[in-house]
This record gives sequence, C-alpha cells and structure tokens, in this order.
Amino acid sequence: MEQPIPVPEGKTSDQALIFGRVLDGRGGGRPIDWAEAQGWQPGSGAEILWLHCDRGHEEVFDWLHETLGVPETTVETLTSDETRPRAFRDEEWLITILRGINFNPGAEPEDMIAMQMLADTCRVVTLRRRPLQSPRDVLAEIDRHHGPKTAGDLVVELAETLVARMSSAIVDMNAALDDLEEHEDDYETDFIQDRITDIRRNCLSLKRHMSPQREALLEIGRCAVPWMSQENRRDIRETIDRLSRFLEDIDVSKESALVLQDDLNARAAAQAGRTNYILSLVAAIFLPLGFVTGLLGINVGGMPGVNDGNAFWITVGGLLAIFAGQMAIFKWLKWF
Repeated sequence: MEQPIPVPEGKTSDQALIFGRVLDGRGGGRPIDWAEAQGWQPGSGAEILWLHCDRGHEEVFDWLHETLGVPETTVETLTSDETRPRAFRDEEWLITILRGINFNPGAEPEDMIAMQMLADTCRVVTLRRRPLQSPRDVLAEIDRHHGPKTAGDLVVELAETLVARMSSAIVDMNAALDDLEEHEDDYETDFIQDRITDIRRNCLSLKRHMSPQREALLEIGRCAVPWMSQENRRDIRETIDRLSRFLEDIDVSKESALVLQDDLNARAAAQAGRTNYILSLVAAIFLPLGFVTGLLGINVGGMPGVNDGNAFWITVGGLLAIFAGQMAIFKWLKWF
C-alpha cells in the first residue's frame, strides 16, 4: 500500500488528510492514508487512530457525520470558523477547541490558529485551517517511538504542546521590553512608542484567547470521559497551572509596557515643561528691553539725544544695566 507523504506544515494540503498515524500503544505508530482511514475499525489490540485533517474540505464533514456518526451540529462546530476555545462532551465523544501561536513566516504572535479536536476511546481527529506546528511536534515523537500510547495521552500531549509553545512568544515579548528598558536612550522615542503599542496589543490578544483556553482545559478535566486515566487528568491540571503562569506573565508584560510608556510620557512632558520655561524666561528678559527700544524708535519730534553723538552708547549702557538688574532679580527669585 502506498503511504501518504506528509505535507510540510508551512504549506497548504490539497487533500482532506494532512497526515495520519495508527498508534501501536507502545509509543510508536504506522502511517495511514485517507482511503484506509475512512474504513478503519478498531481491532482487538491497543491501536489508536489519529488523523490530522484540513477542516476546509467537504470530505471531512461527510466522513465525520456519515461514517463516524457524529451529530451534525457537532460536526459544524468542528469545521466552522467560530473557534473560541472550549470543550464539551457529546455522548462518547470529547470535543475540544484550542488555539496555538502562529509561527508561520510573517505572522504576528497574537494571530493564533485554532485546532479542533474530536476524540473517543480509539480515535483522535484534529482539524485545522492554517498550518500549525504543534501536531507536527507530537508526530515527530511518535515517529521516534516516544509518543503517546492511548487516546487520553494523545489529547493531553497535544494540549501540552500547544500551551508550551506559547512560552516562546511571551519570552520574546519580555526580552523586547527588557531591551527597550536597558537601551531606552539609544532608540528614537517614536520607535519605542511603536514597539510598546505592538507589545500591549499582543498581550491583549494573547490573553483574550488564552483565558478561555484555560476554561476549556478545566472542562476537559470535568468531562470525566472514561478513557482518560488519572495520570491524564493530573497532566491536564499541570498544563492548566502552566497556562495560568503564562497569563500572569502576560499581565506582568502588560504592566511593564505601561510603566515604560508612562516613563516616556513623563520625560516628554518634563522636556516640554523645560522648553516652555526657557521660552518664558527669554520673553521676560526681552520684554522691558523691547519696550525701551520701541519707545526710542518712534518718529516724533523732541526725542532726546537725537543730535548727541554719545546717545547711542548711553542707550546701550542703559539697556545693559536693565538686563543686569533683571538677572539679579531672577537669581534672587530662584527662577534659574
């Protein structure tokens, strides 16, 4: 039988099945193509079918509803673009919608990718629209014979991998903030303001998706599906705890960005205040000098000193005396 060639996760598959594996219950698994997967039935052993599909293909909808007997409303949830993280139980199925960081080239961290998941005792079906790296990480572990052994293990490992990959985006944001704080004087203010705006936007978007993701993971633990072991439930709790720490880190990053932005605004306000103060002093200095020179420049008869050759120097001396007197008064008032 010809085995399917997995499509690189950076490209879009033109088929319903992106990759498939039949887990052997010992950490490994064999490839399976779409034709065999549609008619696959659980045997007497510990085999688990895992299919990673493109939810945009009509074949996936028909197979889920007609072959597996999944209710139509549930299939619509699994294949729709409404991808808010959540989890619920539908008869023997566990339906989970989670989101992962988009690490595709040119993507922003807050542009998260949804992964829908349908699981029961012997099948796990994951669906996505855009490329997502986390299933590839789990696939690599299976191909090295160090992967999950049961359906519960697979569900937990997929959730753990999605959450673990979020840490790199958070670490990158914290590193960017640290760099801005340490080299604040080396960057233009506009550049720092733009970076802070991007970081705050990322924090808000990540938290908007990750907070309901935490609730979805909590619901997995509460669903009490019989094929999830106590160890699986414990691992889910650990994943929830890790996700909670990430949410706290996001809050810290957001507060750090606010503090840095407030510092920039305070510096800008102080600089503007100093500039206005200097301009006010200059205006105060030249106001009486301008009054005297303006008065002496009027074109009316009877101006004293018009015919006196020393009048100009007398006027300059008087202006210097006024200037010196102003400086003495400003110094006494501690204006500078």
